[in-house]
Amino acid sequence: MRILFIGDVVARSGRRAVLNHVSSLRTEHAVDAVLMNAENVAGGFSITPPIAKELFEAGIDLMTSGNHIFDKKEVVPYIRKQPKLIRPANYPPGTPGAGCFEGEIAGRKIAVINLLGRVFMPPVDDPFRSVDECLSMLDPESKIRIVDMHCEATSEKYAMGWHLDGRVSLVVGTHTHVPTADERILENGTAYVTDLGMTGSYAGVIGMNKEDVLKRFTIMPHDRAGHSKGSVWICYIVVEIDDETGKALTIERFRKEVN
Repeated sequence: MRILFIGDVVARSGRRAVLNHVSSLRTEHAVDAVLMNAENVAGGFSITPPIAKELFEAGIDLMTSGNHIFDKKEVVPYIRKQPKLIRPANYPPGTPGAGCFEGEIAGRKIAVINLLGRVFMPPVDDPFRSVDECLSMLDPESKIRIVDMHCEATSEKYAMGWHLDGRVSLVVGTHTHVPTADERILENGTAYVTDLGMTGSYAGVIGMNKEDVLKRFTIMPHDRAGHSKGSVWICYIVVEIDDETGKALTIERFRKEVN
């Protein structure tokens, strides 16, 4: 199975880039499924049902998220009934939605788990224990297993990669909005990259207007930063996974400039 995973899609610039190019990306890379992190899709914070519907219809097969998933109240009833939009599995019991998807995509049984790191992040349950619990409940026939570790600290992401090496097909890091050049296949067959990077405007500071961000660092008081525009990149990886073993065969990192 060939899977394309798009990094944090930020605001209108990132959203339009995905909507306009996901179909051609599928064809260009001959992939079976396209996943993306939807953490920042709606104005930089969370996602709304109409935006989610638009992205699914454009060709996104499944969306992960992170610490901003519930910033839009309207996502709560939607995530309860949409299994292909998942939130971190290590949120407390009773949180709306699911932290793991297990089902069929492109004729294969696939499992996708979303986790939230704890270093420099809001308080959540232990992601290492949570992912072990999720894995213990999966059907052994779901060989293709993907984990999105939405996390600030590089060390915590790497630790999760080693924790899951040989037990899942792919571990991707998201959240920092900066792509890392360390894509690799770990010792026991798990593909890994510390951060997929951002899909959105690189004309500012991690998607935000550079003048506004500079004010936040240099003066008080300051206003909330707006979003940057222009210099839009789609950052993603393409991973090939053995259907029988669930082991990764290849991982490639891409950056597509779309304006």
